[in-house]
Amino acid sequence: MTGRMAGNNELLKALEALRRLLDHDLFPLAIGDVASHRRALKELRGQLDDYLLPRVAAMDAPLLAVVGGSTGAGKSTLVNSLACADVTEPGVLRPTTLAPTLVASPADEAWFTRQNVLPGLARTTGRGRGEPGTLRVVTAGTLPAGLALLDAPDIDSVVTANREIAAQLLAAADLWLFVTTAARYADEVPWGFLRSARERSTALAVVLDRVPAEAMEPVTAHLTRLLAENGLAGTPLFSVPEVALPEENARLPEEAVRAVRGWLAEIAADAQARAEVVRRTLSGALDSVTTRVPALADAADRQRAGLADLRLSVESAYGAAMASFDDGIRDGSLLRGEVLTRWQDFIGTGDLMRSLESRIGWLRERIVAAFTGAAPPDARLRSALETGVESLIRSAADAAAERALEAWSGMPAGRDVIERAGAVAAGRLGRASATLPDRSAAAVRAWQAYVLELVAKEGAERRTTARLASFSLNGLGLLLMLMVFASTGGLTGLEVGIAGGTSVLSQKLLEAVFGDQAVRALTQAAREDLRRRVGELLDEEAVRFTALLDGLGPPEPISADLRRAAQAVHDHRSEITSTPQDAATPGTAEAAMTGGKGTDGPAGAGGIGSGAAGTVEGNGLVLRSQPLDLP
Repeated sequence: MTGRMAGNNELLKALEALRRLLDHDLFPLAIGDVASHRRALKELRGQLDDYLLPRVAAMDAPLLAVVGGSTGAGKSTLVNSLACADVTEPGVLRPTTLAPTLVASPADEAWFTRQNVLPGLARTTGRGRGEPGTLRVVTAGTLPAGLALLDAPDIDSVVTANREIAAQLLAAADLWLFVTTAARYADEVPWGFLRSARERSTALAVVLDRVPAEAMEPVTAHLTRLLAENGLAGTPLFSVPEVALPEENARLPEEAVRAVRGWLAEIAADAQARAEVVRRTLSGALDSVTTRVPALADAADRQRAGLADLRLSVESAYGAAMASFDDGIRDGSLLRGEVLTRWQDFIGTGDLMRSLESRIGWLRERIVAAFTGAAPPDARLRSALETGVESLIRSAADAAAERALEAWSGMPAGRDVIERAGAVAAGRLGRASATLPDRSAAAVRAWQAYVLELVAKEGAERRTTARLASFSLNGLGLLLMLMVFASTGGLTGLEVGIAGGTSVLSQKLLEAVFGDQAVRALTQAAREDLRRRVGELLDEEAVRFTALLDGLGPPEPISADLRRAAQAVHDHRSEITSTPQDAATPGTAEAAMTGGKGTDGPAGAGGIGSGAAGTVEGNGLVLRSQPLDLP
């Protein structure tokens, strides 16, 4: 059993609050170096779950030393030799370690079989190699209480999952026992991990394995120099000579691993030494959190900015479409083609005046139309106008869809969203929606009804009632519609004259009924209502793009929340520097709960490759030792 160090509550709360914020999908889109950002987020989540949260919750829990290194470095053989038991299965086939094996003293078994450390890995017990994705927990009575060894997969395994789990385990360690060989100690992959240990101030020791006798001195000297050059001067370095084993899974001779075993045993036996290791690694991990979280917050800001750019490109495309529609209704281009023909029919036969005459004339036209089966000229003109406006709307919407899709295709984040939508949906995005024709027709008809209502409302005033009685409401409404579109900006030749005549005639007739000021107000109101309805249609079209962004990206306040959470962790970091109130009795994890006293000072192992008394200063960890009588 273990207990929480007094005074750690606020730090634990700060870490828990930070962890909850990291549950958000901060980097959904290909913006910036998104692969490294996602990897950093995953690593930070893992370190919080696997190490920081459980360790801060139980500072006096057994120490976890992860044995990691390159393929064929002899990690499993070393673990068996240190535990004096066959707890892992060494072999010549690669990869050998398919599932990590954690070796603990029987006194500490309960701590590790529960989901305290590495909660994402299911536990298995017993012999064998274990299943990938699980953590096999075994006990060895020869291993001192207070310390567990974890045999990790190869950091350079050909199996990607093995490399990932190896990195995860190393991030969950209180102490790295890094194993390399005389043949591969200068490889780049191991040094990437060692530099990571330096950056996070992780307690570290290096085991140089399989060193030929004649190479012992030059190789150890060179590795010592490389450690210093990489900012790891003083790291405990143990050399294990190359020996001929009688069989494939045999253990190393006692003399070969005595120094490493002694160093680990001294740490396990002294509560103060264990606490120093924990504080050293934990402090480095907390410092890295306060550095990495603001960097993730900055990257999250760039994600939000990228999403805003995608939305802005859609707004720009459909804003241009609205401008194009405005030009279309103002430049007189609607008064060409079918509309122009129907207008000529309308005025060339005298139908204009007849349609504006008394209701008797209007009724006569409807009776004639009923017998002949032909629509009256004003209805045909109104229909032509309706068709022209609908065509203008669809053209603007098609152009906007094409422009928005092109803009997204030119941005990595946009391409990412398009790929998520799928090829079929992406193909449809490049043109107006299939429902737009029906919706635009309904919108234009509703607008025409509004225009008639506008004319009727204006005509209901007393000053125009008498004049309005002599004219058809439909005819006046049609003239007002023409006023909305009548201009000569986009017309040439004969069309200019006709359109200009249309505008003048419509205006004069309407002014005769309503007065010039009222006509201007009516025209403006009709135009604005049409623009509003078309704007709503285009907004609905734009939603086809923006809906793909809904739910993507982090919430708006997340970056500020992350920075505040990181600051809270920094503010409470000092809580771990105090000495535990319950100092552990050497040799047992249970003694940490009983208030027993430890030894006079921290203990450790001797110099390189020996068990002699001495001092080892490793990565900020200073251990002074005396020789031990080990089994």
